[in-house]
Amino acid sequence: MALSRPSMRRLTSLRPSNFRPCTSFLQPRLIRRPSGVSWVPQRFTHSDITQQLREEWSSYNHFPQASSANQFVNGQTVTVHGFLSQRRISSKKLIFANVQVDNGPSIQVVSHSEPGDESNPPPGHEAHLALRALPLHSPVAVTGTVVSQKGDRDLSASSQRDVPGSFPKGVTHLEISLQNIQPLNAFPKDIIVSKGVQFPPSARHLQIRFDEALQARIRARPKIGHELRKSLTDLNFTEVETPILFKSTPEGAREFLVPTRRAGLAYALPQSPQQYKQILMSSGIRGYYQFARCFRDEDLRADRQPEFTQLDLEMSFATGQDVMRTVESIMKDLMKSLNSQFELVQSDTNERYPVPRRTPPSSDPFPNPWPVSDKPFPRITYEEAMSRFGVDKPDTRIPFEITPNVPLPESFTSMISPLPSPTIDTFVFTPTTSPSIRDTTTFIHTFLSTLPPALFSLNPNGQPAALIIDTSKPLMGLSPLSHSGFETITNLYPSLTSGDVIFFQARPPTPFSGGSTVLGQIRTLLYSSAVTSGFLPPSHQFNFLWVQNFPMFTPNTETDPGQGGQSGFSATHHPFTAPLTDADVELMVTNPLAARADHYDLVLNGVELGGGSRRIHTAKMQEYVFRQILKMSDKGVKQFSHLLEALRAGCPPHAGFALGFDRLCAVLTGTDSVRDVIAFPKSMKGEDLMVRSPGKITSEELGTYHLAFRPKEEKKKE
Repeated sequence: MALSRPSMRRLTSLRPSNFRPCTSFLQPRLIRRPSGVSWVPQRFTHSDITQQLREEWSSYNHFPQASSANQFVNGQTVTVHGFLSQRRISSKKLIFANVQVDNGPSIQVVSHSEPGDESNPPPGHEAHLALRALPLHSPVAVTGTVVSQKGDRDLSASSQRDVPGSFPKGVTHLEISLQNIQPLNAFPKDIIVSKGVQFPPSARHLQIRFDEALQARIRARPKIGHELRKSLTDLNFTEVETPILFKSTPEGAREFLVPTRRAGLAYALPQSPQQYKQILMSSGIRGYYQFARCFRDEDLRADRQPEFTQLDLEMSFATGQDVMRTVESIMKDLMKSLNSQFELVQSDTNERYPVPRRTPPSSDPFPNPWPVSDKPFPRITYEEAMSRFGVDKPDTRIPFEITPNVPLPESFTSMISPLPSPTIDTFVFTPTTSPSIRDTTTFIHTFLSTLPPALFSLNPNGQPAALIIDTSKPLMGLSPLSHSGFETITNLYPSLTSGDVIFFQARPPTPFSGGSTVLGQIRTLLYSSAVTSGFLPPSHQFNFLWVQNFPMFTPNTETDPGQGGQSGFSATHHPFTAPLTDADVELMVTNPLAARADHYDLVLNGVELGGGSRRIHTAKMQEYVFRQILKMSDKGVKQFSHLLEALRAGCPPHAGFALGFDRLCAVLTGTDSVRDVIAFPKSMKGEDLMVRSPGKITSEELGTYHLAFRPKEEKKKE
């Protein structure tokens, strides 16, 4: 008889009315009233408490060492440590239980005990009773005899590790006959574990422990990091740690300041190691990398945290093309490694996540889950990305593209836009499930009504329009376009059929700028909604794409501090990015907003994994950009004096890249949010709800760092 395997994803819940932080390690002892009606608490005396603590601590603190991989032989007595995760009491004589271990096989414990004389119980009877009584989810040390093993055990000498707590490679399931079980703590009764409900963020430790998908992603993260580190080491890169306590410089993002006890002086947490890694290029380090912690005081969203990890790299005597080839190489190595080490499982809610491979790829239900071609990643320019997809980080899995600048009659454009001479962009959405026109109409109406106000009701360029093709109607349902517009559209899209939907959106007739157009955002949202609603099938492909030749400069906005110059614009990437060509060097002077940068972004399924550029490597050109192009003050330029000095010392040409490691892990492990690959993420307010940070500052702390709160009167004046 075998205990059924738990579901692939074991979600947990907490009864909110019962959950509260533990304020004391000691709980009152309960005694039964003589009437037997109810239980009442009795207070401990000091001597009682001391004795109880001694006994409890002794029972939890001394436990047998876990067995090593080479000891798991049938008939051998072994000890495993883990959590008592499931239990099935078949009868008074027979109990089955599961012990959950970290990075090991599934373990089933079988306890069989015959009833005997209470004064002389049979061997193992005490352990049998303990297994029956222990609270589920308690940590335990289980000792017993190996009954059976499943899996393709690796019998090589290297796999037979003599390390306590290790398990034999290739073994996926163990059955152990119980001899002894020792609780190492007790799982409290007020925490309710059930399927389908999430724990609150304040109980993140419980969410990690009981959510298989979350735990699997957190375990996969260091494996991904290991493979990237191995690839770069094999390419003779040198891992160099750079300081966390930096200084404030206007690179482009808001910084976190760290005050010091020296009045008027503060560190800044680094937005990135950008300046340090360029200095390393002048130091003679040919290839640098590190997994760097970065900090930016920005508005948060699902894929952004105030502190994050990026794989940072820089190459001297290199161009941007060299860097792109290197990044492609390590990404392809990573995908191949994931296919060999992991397999995908799918939960009851159709969520996919990776677990260590237990079956050969030939029998994998999701074969080749991380496919990658040996061909170079596709490359498109920023202009092409904005024109075809309406976004500078396009998801090329979406089966429809934008047709820009479609000439339509004024009678129609005036209905959809208040702009005098707008540019009209379109795309055609074709449901692949062949729904009825009524179902398609309902879906489109629901979709448009749930768009963010900035894309619909508050759209300054006019609301998007959607026309559904119906061949039974005059002009196939395109009567608002008039005959000339109908001819234009049918010439553009000659294969239109009933149920197709044409989207129209106006925009100003100006060059592309920023990260997306309105129609580009609608395209992305429509694809997501169509997949969720069943109008399009989900895609599990991994489509890498390079986007390059970005504008070198971008007009300033109220929310972007830029570099603090007086030019009215800022560096799109950062002020150290080199112009793309000699012609762009001239444009920096004559028409800066038309100049292009040697800047490249790596995009995967609509997610910007990272970006890089060729750098300005001469001090004269760098200072010229600071002073003459960005119009930075002497004080602003002086903040970069250390970098200018390093460039002046014969710094070689160099280029680099920064890969968003959190985002990469999220995409590769099947989640849309980086919070699912970070053990203790921040909330949308930048708070860690588990430990309740940030904390309030006391008057004493303010005094230590020579700080003071601004009077309320001064705030009101502003």
